[in-house]
Formats: sequence, structure tokens, C-alpha cells
Amino acid sequence: MAAEEGARRLLGTSSIWLCCLLLLGRQEHGAAAARSGSPPQSPGASVRTFTPFYFLVEPVDTLSIRSSSVILNCSAYSEPSPKIEWKKDGTFLNLVSDDRRQLLPDGSLFISNVVHSKHNKPDEGYYQCVATVESLGTIVSRTAKLTVAGLPRFVSQPEPSSVYAGNSAVLNCEVNADLVPFVRWEQNRQPLLLDDRVIKLPSGTLVISNVTERDGGLYRCIVESGGPPKYSDEVELKVLPDPEVTANLVFLKQPSSLVRVIGQSAVLPCVAVGLPTPTIRWMKNEEALDTESSERLILLAGGSLEISDVTEDDAGTYFCIADNGNETIEAQAELAVQAQPEFLKQPANIYAHESMDIVFECEVTGKPTPTVKWVKNGDVVIPSDYFKIVKEHNLQVLGLVKSDEGFYQCIAENDVGNAQAGAQLIILEHAPATTGPLPSAPRDVVASLVSTRFIKLTWRTPASDPQGDNLTYSVFYTKEGVARERIENTSRPGEMQVTIQNLMPATVYIFRVTAHNKHGSGESSPPLRVETQPEVQLPGPAPNIRAYASSPTSITVTWETPLSGNGEIQNYKLYYMEKGTDKEQDVDVGSHFYIINGLKKYTEYSFRVVAYNKHGPGVSTQDIAVRTLSDVPSAAPQNLSLEVRNSKSMMIHWQPPPPATQNGQITGYKIRYRKASRKSDVTETLVTGTQLSQLIEGLDRGTEYNFRVAALTINGTGPATDWLSAETFESDLDETRVPEVPSSLHVRPLVTSIVVSWTPPENQNIVVRGYAIGYGIGSPHAQTIKVDYKQRYYTIENLDPSSHYVITLKAFNNVGEGIPLYESAVTRPHTDTSEVDLFVINAPYTPVPDPTPMMPPVGVQASILSHDTIRITWADNSLPKHQKITDSRYYTVRWKTNIPANTKYKNANATTLSYLVTGLKPNTLYEFSVMVTKGRRSSTWSMTAHGTTFELVPTSPPKDVTVVSKEGKPRTIIVNWQPPSEANGKITGYIIYYSTDVNAEIHDWVIEPVVGNRLTHQIQELTLDTPYYFKIQARNSKGMGPMSEAVQFRTPKADSSDKMPNDQASGSAGKGSRLPDLGSDYKPPMSGSNSPHGSPTSPLDSNMLLVIIVSVGVITIVVVVVIAVFCTRRTTSHQKKKRAACKSVNGSHKYKGNSKDVKPPDLWIHHERLELKPIDKSPDPNPIMTDTPIPRNSQDITPVDNSMDSNIHQRRNSYRGHESEDSMSTLAGRRGMRPKMMMPFDSQPPQQSVRNTPSTDTMPASSSQTCCADHQDPEGATSSSYLASSQEEDSGQSLPTAHVRPSHPLKSFAVPAVPPPGPPVYDPALPSTPLLSQQALNHHLHSVKTASIGTLGRSRPPMPVVVPSAPEVQETTRMLEDSESSYEPDELTKEMAHLEGLMKDLNAITTA
Repeated sequence: MAAEEGARRLLGTSSIWLCCLLLLGRQEHGAAAARSGSPPQSPGASVRTFTPFYFLVEPVDTLSIRSSSVILNCSAYSEPSPKIEWKKDGTFLNLVSDDRRQLLPDGSLFISNVVHSKHNKPDEGYYQCVATVESLGTIVSRTAKLTVAGLPRFVSQPEPSSVYAGNSAVLNCEVNADLVPFVRWEQNRQPLLLDDRVIKLPSGTLVISNVTERDGGLYRCIVESGGPPKYSDEVELKVLPDPEVTANLVFLKQPSSLVRVIGQSAVLPCVAVGLPTPTIRWMKNEEALDTESSERLILLAGGSLEISDVTEDDAGTYFCIADNGNETIEAQAELAVQAQPEFLKQPANIYAHESMDIVFECEVTGKPTPTVKWVKNGDVVIPSDYFKIVKEHNLQVLGLVKSDEGFYQCIAENDVGNAQAGAQLIILEHAPATTGPLPSAPRDVVASLVSTRFIKLTWRTPASDPQGDNLTYSVFYTKEGVARERIENTSRPGEMQVTIQNLMPATVYIFRVTAHNKHGSGESSPPLRVETQPEVQLPGPAPNIRAYASSPTSITVTWETPLSGNGEIQNYKLYYMEKGTDKEQDVDVGSHFYIINGLKKYTEYSFRVVAYNKHGPGVSTQDIAVRTLSDVPSAAPQNLSLEVRNSKSMMIHWQPPPPATQNGQITGYKIRYRKASRKSDVTETLVTGTQLSQLIEGLDRGTEYNFRVAALTINGTGPATDWLSAETFESDLDETRVPEVPSSLHVRPLVTSIVVSWTPPENQNIVVRGYAIGYGIGSPHAQTIKVDYKQRYYTIENLDPSSHYVITLKAFNNVGEGIPLYESAVTRPHTDTSEVDLFVINAPYTPVPDPTPMMPPVGVQASILSHDTIRITWADNSLPKHQKITDSRYYTVRWKTNIPANTKYKNANATTLSYLVTGLKPNTLYEFSVMVTKGRRSSTWSMTAHGTTFELVPTSPPKDVTVVSKEGKPRTIIVNWQPPSEANGKITGYIIYYSTDVNAEIHDWVIEPVVGNRLTHQIQELTLDTPYYFKIQARNSKGMGPMSEAVQFRTPKADSSDKMPNDQASGSAGKGSRLPDLGSDYKPPMSGSNSPHGSPTSPLDSNMLLVIIVSVGVITIVVVVVIAVFCTRRTTSHQKKKRAACKSVNGSHKYKGNSKDVKPPDLWIHHERLELKPIDKSPDPNPIMTDTPIPRNSQDITPVDNSMDSNIHQRRNSYRGHESEDSMSTLAGRRGMRPKMMMPFDSQPPQQSVRNTPSTDTMPASSSQTCCADHQDPEGATSSSYLASSQEEDSGQSLPTAHVRPSHPLKSFAVPAVPPPGPPVYDPALPSTPLLSQQALNHHLHSVKTASIGTLGRSRPPMPVVVPSAPEVQETTRMLEDSESSYEPDELTKEMAHLEGLMKDLNAITTA
């Protein structure tokens, strides 16, 4: 009515004729626009008419073959003629430079010599025709799919077969679906003519009904798809005479479910054979089909059903029933019918003025329900504030502007196809004003009422017409910052107010008003800026919301009107979501109830309702949950297996159907079984509850039985498994007495385990249910383990090394345990490093009844399906070629992972050639093997297959999160952590969250990303004396894991910035006192003090301290160099001779291995005097020893860098470790080896201080060639120092070192001798450090063992190592972090005294 009154107001203006037409348009459409028809006319105005512009022909889906030509038809009509272009997969084709594609005169696309290969498919895809008329617009056609038939590939080939005369024969020849039209058959190399008796099914399969002798011969199918023809195997069809005896009724071809489009034909194959010859009849949804009188239902050769011109009514379940008088069998299939999109209402052409609102209508139907998109001049319309999709498919354009003019198309699409329909929009110019005075601008425009979604404007009459009784007004408004302007007209002349509806809350709008008289539109008022109110007037929640299941796939929801409606309720929105998912769906409802269809069976859903009024959505109701009704299961039970117990019983096992197909609570299972020879005599057994096995008794001995199982719900019985066969034993085993003694028992001792293997008792006529293994130290009765009767070996784990175990083996059954068989074994000592991973059991006795074992399965493959599921498949060479199991054999699948190393195998039985292993760990490598068992015979395990499950998001957070401050930088902290326990994949990164408010939303926390190979991170520029909270989240390729618990840390105050981090940290769980992990930029402090309490030091004091330290260091170096030069000049000729002798032995400081008498010095720690004592070459049995200070622990042992120059090497009183951030991570860490320790042996007296420089990482020993010569003191004090030199003969002496693996503090040191003679092999990139060697000593060696000493992961030949007679202690200690220490003489004395006390206590322990 508002539009009609607005049009009536305009009748008083000069544009009477145009306004009349607009009035008619408003009455019809309600959108202030004129629909298609006669164009509006006005005096003095030229109005454009709608231009016919549409497609005469549109492209359709096409199937082609390689090297052929294709035409995609397209033709459009318009005046003038349109320009035609083509798109492929959404991109315009450049046809000018294309020599294979060309545009035909009518607009069609011609493609010559279609190209198609496995890796190059340039012609296959989706094509669309685009027509354009300059200054008018663009339209697009429907999309057409061009499919190119691939290379011929047979899915199945014909097999030789025999058929009785009068029966039907089926020869399979299934190829890729796009090649079926190119399949033909030959008989005896001649083309086979098809008729009513011989047909080719849509899959390519050949069916011959009522076979006669002339049908016998050789058959093959041929695929001709453009290239050379592809031939299948040629097989023979034999026609046998009627034996005049009955034969079982079986299906040669069963119907399968189909999906067809309306108008197509559907063929449901069904072929059965038997004697007497069966007849075929069909039923649909329990109703018999009359194929004789129906024109659309045709019974093809063999009994297949063809439905021509399919309609929606043809959808349903079809049953094929074969009956020969003696027996009846049936099979079923579903036919689903789809429909292409079809327009119920097409868009119509529209005339409109600028600032008006219009709606293009479009109604479509189809199955599945089509989706709709809108296109303007060939470009997709993106919904916005001014382009809206209303009433599902209609397009609304608000506030028209001139650029909105053009062609609009509604494009509907579903899985079956797509369609388009279009309309034209013309924007009219306003009619020119007639001669006469126009009104001035309205005065005092104000917003008299401002709400959330509407504004009421009022104004006064223009100054030019104070009365204004005949004036009408137009209000133009727009959002601030938007160029589109919308219009609202007053409803009658003289009215000076208007209400603008459907505004957005809290939004600024700009308004202006113009007045109209009979001469035209006057001046515009000044713009008025108004902001709407925020949304407040919203409906409350709908009360009494209820939901109940009305069927297995539908739920009905009801509710009432909200008590606080805040205005009239316009509609409701019902939201629903499947439990366990996060995808919520919604539907608009105009009443107080709604039925939701298409839900999953026996699935819980949650529902909520939101009421809408004119202001928008209100408050949502609380969620309510309801489950759909149950139904019969839609899948059969899984993993059906049979176990023959004796001659009269079998045990049947199965697993429930997949959870998604159970459709309710499984109440039981129905077991059906029959004799293989009498398939019509079926026996049923019901199993209630969740029982997954059943013992079937009372069977005939030596008889083959077929079994199948179906699951039950309260609604009925689901589909059954395929028939599975097994044969009972001919005779029963004896279980009236215990088994006899096993025929053999073998043991294989290892360090902490013993592998036990055995063979069964010789008398296999007595039932063996399993074996009992007893073991213990000195007695076999300490532990007992029982294993299955099929098992032939077992590994006893977690034993003590070097221990005597007694093992007993007994076979048992239900009567009791048999006679035991005893064996004993001594586990190997802990130092025995030989590894035995694989063993072969060669039993001396082979059971008499089964002289030949079965062949193990072959071709075992592991197919990864998910993060916890792997499918195992295999082949059995003892089966026929088609791999069909017809006997009672079953397969045992076992699997394990090597992490941890002592993981036990898990087993499962299967009666098919595949098994689905579930419940595995993510990102874990598993190994699988299979064995086959038939009756009392079993094979060995097959070769193993390996598979790694897929990754999963981390399921645990990073652990051991600690926060410490950085020394000297109070605004910088260091965060350390460890990877998650359950990473479930390779960690690709971490995210550190930190905030000063632990309760803040997580998106308000600051984040710091860290790469996945780092476990520490620095955060800088924090606020002093402020508590921070830290969380860490790990990420792998599948996503983010959970966050760690928040760790609190308070940054230090400004006046204590130089305190050590352990005074500042106050992390959670008492971690505030832990030392920080120093980063790569950490520099060792110059001072040796370890005091945690420092004092404030100014930068000037720090610089002065640095100058002093450097000066003292330089003076010390000069003094040491002078002393070294002085000592060198005192070298005697005796020393030179010894040095020359060393050179002759070592061959210019390189291993030559040319001295057989070279033996190492025997070095050990005297526990009471704490000395390193080398045995001198002197014949004196008690050589004088030189005390050498020993570092207190492994932290005091510093790696030595061979890159120091020779002058530094000559300093005897100190050494410095080489600090390297990445040494461990790049060398020792990557190669999986423990870092070696470099132990210096100083020749200086013990009174000199020993200074150790700390290193953040322990570096693998740098290498240099060493020479073992030194002088004796004239006083007889023998020096234990060794001189080292580089690989060059005359290079300077290097620091004396020895390679020692981290070991127990009490374990003696042994220096290996040179390796046996042989050419040396050196890798220049990995220099090695041979150990020192000396001439043979006149000293008795207690024992000699070999050890392999490697450098940087490189293997070395074994070297003899001298081991003293002191008790050997198990190696337990590890390299610890280096800590800085500096000892003055008095401090060293205290430390030595403390160590001597410790050594005495330890010596007492070792001698006890």
C-alpha cells in the first residue's frame, strides 16, 4: 500500500505517464520497479527497451576418445550479434594462438586431435560459453564436462566356464566406466551378434541365456577407444549336456545398487543357474512387478531387469528371486533416482530508477536439492549489505546505482547437472521537469525518533511554499562512507514525516529530503547525520522447548512463544548439531514446531531455538538432546572366524559391526549354519547380549559346514556376513588323560633373557590345550607362564645376568599337566655385548601325522588407513589361483612395535586374506607377520611387513617448563621445556604464550613462535618487578596440541639486575632455585667465583676489572713462556734419544703398526693416595710415582681443542676448553653417541692450581697424533706427562690427552695400545687422536680385553686394554654440565683432603 500511495502522489507531477507505469510495477512486484513488457513512455523522454539476448544452443556433457575431434555446441541470439568466448575450468581460452582449438562461425568450440595421457590432460575439464554484447552486457551458458576415455584397463576378465545346456552363462569383462560404450565381444575371433538371447550388460559383461551347443567356443572382449584395440584373455565356454540330475541354485550375477537420472535407463543384472533351470521374477518394495504388460519394464536375457525412462517413482528396493521348484534364492539392490535442476520460476526483466530496491525471483527444483548462485554480466554476485539472497534463491538489490544495469543470471547446480536462466535490468533516467517554479529545500529536517533498527524523520515545509498541501517528499539515505543511496517516499501529499525501517543497530546514516510539486523535484535539504541505537529490544528465550524422535532419521521439536517478546515475533531459527561434532546447522521456522528429516540413525543430536523480531535475533534457549530411534543394523559383523574344536564342535568368533552402522544397541547375534552339501537345511542359533563367540556342538564328524552371523537390535536383524566354511575332524583326540612329555626342549640364553623353544609330544592323539613354562634361579618353581597350544617358542624376559636358571616345560589339557621336561641355562654376563636378534629353531623331531608343514602366507602388505588403523593383506600360495578359501583354514596375524624394545606380540585370527588392526598408537612403526593353520597343521610366520601409522595432533602438552632470568639482563628471561610425552608425530614448532594476567582470554596473551628443534627460547624487553605467566603449546603436521599449565615468574627489581638467576626465579613447583640453561650467547664470566650473591657494579668498575684480568693474564703467559723456553734448553741428550726412539716407533707421529712390542702403560687410580701411576720402562718393580691432581667429577673434565697454537700447547700449568654451542647437537647428538672425555695429565707438582674453564656443551675429543716420550727427573721423580704433536712431524707439542668414556668415578683408567699392523686410513674431515704408546714393559698384565674406541662415530679396530685387578664397577655415571671452578693452593688442599676421605670410604666398599 505504501508503494501504491507513493505512486499516487507522483501523479501530480509532470511525469504522469512514467509514474503510472511505475505504479503498476509497484503493485505487481512491490519493489518500485517495472517488469518486462511495454517500456515506460513519458513526454519528451526516450526510454530504452529490453534487448532479447539468450542462448539458442548450450554445450552438453561429452565423452570423447584420444586423437579424435570434439565439438562443443554454443549459439547465442542478440541484435547486434554477440561476441562468443569460451572458458575452461573458469579461465578464458586464448583461441587465437591455439592450433588445436578453434571457434566456429556459430560460436561452437571445435577441438581437433584430443590429447590425453596419464600425466597430461589438457582437454578434459569443464567448459562454459560466454556471450557478450558491447554496451549491453554478458551472459554465460551452463557448464559442460568434457570427459576423455582413459587407457583401456580391464577391471575383470572372462574366465573359462562350463554350463549345462538350457542354463545361462556369464562372461565378465569389466572396464573403466568411460570405456563401456567401446566394448564389443568376439566368438571364435568373429564379431558376436547381440539379440534377445545374447546381451551385453552396461558394465560390459556378456550374458547368454538358454545356452545351446552352438554357443560353445572361444570368447574374448575388445576395447576400441581410438588407439590400438585392447583384447582380454580368450577363454573357452563349454556346453555340457543336461545330466538330468539336480544341481544347486546359485547366482552367477547379482544386482547391485544403482543411481540414475530421470529419463535414463537402468539395468539391474540378475543371472542364476541350477538344475532344474530356474525362473527369475522381480519384486519392488514387497510388491511383484509385472514385466509382461509394462512398457517400461523389460526382462532381459538371463533374468536381468531393464527400466526405461526412469522416473522418481521408480526409486526403491528391488528383489531378484530365482526359483527352480526345489530351491529359492533371492538378492536385492537399491535404485536411487536423481533429477537435474529445473526452473519453476525464472527471473523477469525489470525497469527501475536509481536508489530503488528490486528483487529478481528464481525458484528451482532438483534431486539432490540444487544450490543457486547469481551472476551479473558473467561475474559471480557476492552477497553484501546491498546484494542479498532472500527467500532461499531470490536476489535483492538495494539502492540501485547506474552501474547495476545489465544481465543477471540465476545458475542452479547439483550432482547431476546445471542450468541457467537470466533477466535484464534497465536503470531509467528521471523525466525532465516541466516549465514552472520548483520547491526549495525542506526546512528543519530532524530525527524525531531513533531506535536500533528504524529512524523517524520530520521536517517543515519549504520556504517557497509555506502551506505545502500539494507537496510530496522523497527521503534519500545511505550508510556513512557508502556511495549507494536508497529512497523512501511519503505516502500522501502534505505528509512531512517518514519512518525508515530495516536499519542496522549502532550505525551512522546520512539523510536528505527533497520536495516535489507538479513541475518536478526541488532542492535537497542539507545532509543529516544520525546514528541508530545499539540493539537492546530483543526477544527472550522460547519456553518449553521439547524434542522427540519420530523415526530413525527424524526428530520433531516444539516450543512456545517467548514471554518477553519485545514486539511481534517474526520467525524462529532452529539450530541443531550432531553430538561429538562442531558443525551446527540451522533452519528458519515460521511456527512453533518443526520436523527435521535426514538424520543419522540412533544418533544423539542437540537442539536450540532463537526467536526473531523486527530488531533481530533474541536469546537462545538451552540445548536439549535427543537420540533418533534405533533401526536394524546396516552392516554385517566383522572378522568372522571359525575354530574346529573336535569332530563334533566348532567355535565361531566375530566382532560387532562398525559403530556407525549398528543403528542401535546390539541385543544379540543370529548364527545360521548348514552343511555344505545340503544348503537348504539351515539351522539358527541366537546369542544374546554382547557375546562375541559361540560354541556350536552336535555336528557330524568329517563334515564341512557353512556359517554366517547377523547382528540384532530391538528393531530386527541386520545383514549377515558371507558364508564361511570349516570342516570338523574325522576323529576326536583323547582328553581322558594328561598329555605326554614334549618331545624336545631347547634353550638359548642371552644377557637378560632366555629363548625357550620346543616341539609337541610325540603322541598327538592326546589333546594339548597349552604349555606351562616354569623357571627360576636354581629352581623352576619361582615363576610359571602358560602359552597357547599353537605356540612353539617363548622368550623369558627380565632375567639377571650371569645367573643359573632351571627351566621346566609341561603340556597340559583339561585333565591336568603332563610330565615335565627340564633344562638349565646360565644367562650371559652383562659385559657380553653379542646380540642375538634372530634365531632359527631346528627341531630334531617332526610330528608323524603331519610330515609336511604348510607354506607361510606371502606378499604381506600393510596399508595405513588412519592414525590407529592398519589393514593387513596377504596371499596364500597353497590356495587356488583365484585365492578363494573353501576349507577350514584360518590365519593368525601378529603385530608389535619395537618401542619399547620388550613389547609383546599381539595376535588375532582371521578367515579371510585381510585383517583390520585397530587401536594402534599414532606415528608408530609396527611390524606384522601372518601364519596359516589348517586342522593340526600350521605354517611358520611369514616375512614381516612394516607400516607407520599416520600422525595425530599432540595429546599432551610440553613438559618440564621452567623460566629463569638471564644473567646481566634483568629484562630478558629464558624459557626451557621438554617435548610432549605424547607428541604423536614430529614436532614442527612450539608457541609460547605469556601474559601478566593468568585469567586473561588466551587470544589476549602475547605469543612467541619457536621452531620444533629448539627447547629453549629467550624473551626480551619485559617489565621489571612484574609477575608473568607462561604456557607452551606444541605443534606437529596435524595441528596444535594442548597447552601446558601456567608457570609464574617475577622479573627482578631494577636495583638487583646483576643477581644470579637462581635468586630471581620463582617458577612453579619450587623450580625457582634451578640453574638456567645458558643459551648460545652465554659468555663464561671471567671471575671464578660461584657466589650467588653479587653486588651492584657500575660499567666503569666492570671495565676496570676486565683490564686488570687481561693484564694479569698477559703477564702470566709471558712468565710461562719464559719458563718453558728455559726448561727446553735444559733438555739432555738422553731425552733427545728417547724422542728419536719414539719417532722410530710411531713413524713420524702416525700409526704404522710396525712394532710388535709396543704396549701401553698401566694407569689406575690408587684409591688411598689418589694418584695416576704409570708403570715405567725401568726394570725397577717399584717406580717412583708423581702425584697428579684428579678432577673432582666429570664436570671438571674439560674437552681440549686441538686448534690452539703450539705455544699454548707448551704451557704445562693450565689448559682451556673450547666452548661450542652446537658441538653436542651437531656431532654427538646426531650420531647417537656419548661424548668422550678428554683427561689431561699434568707433569707439574700437585701444588700448582688447576683451572678449568666451563663449556656449555661437551665437545667430542679433538684429535692429534701423540708421542710418548719424556724425561725423568734427576731426583728420580718420574713424570707421567705425555707429549702430543700434530700430524706434521715437526709441529709443536700439544696438550697431553687421553680418550676416556664417561664411567664410574671408581673405575680405573686404561690406555689402549696402538692397533695391529695395517695401512692407516684417515678421513681428513674427521681427524682422529691415537692414544699414546710405549715400549713393552717388564710387568705382568692381569688380563687383556678388547674394546672398540671410535671418534666421531667412526669405527676403529679393537685395541687391547690393560685392566687392573681392582673390582669392576658397572658404568653408571654420565657427563654432566660443566661448571666453572678455580682453585687456589689452599682451596685445592681442602678439596684433595675431602676427596681422600671419599676415596677411603669407597675403597672400603670395593674391598668389602
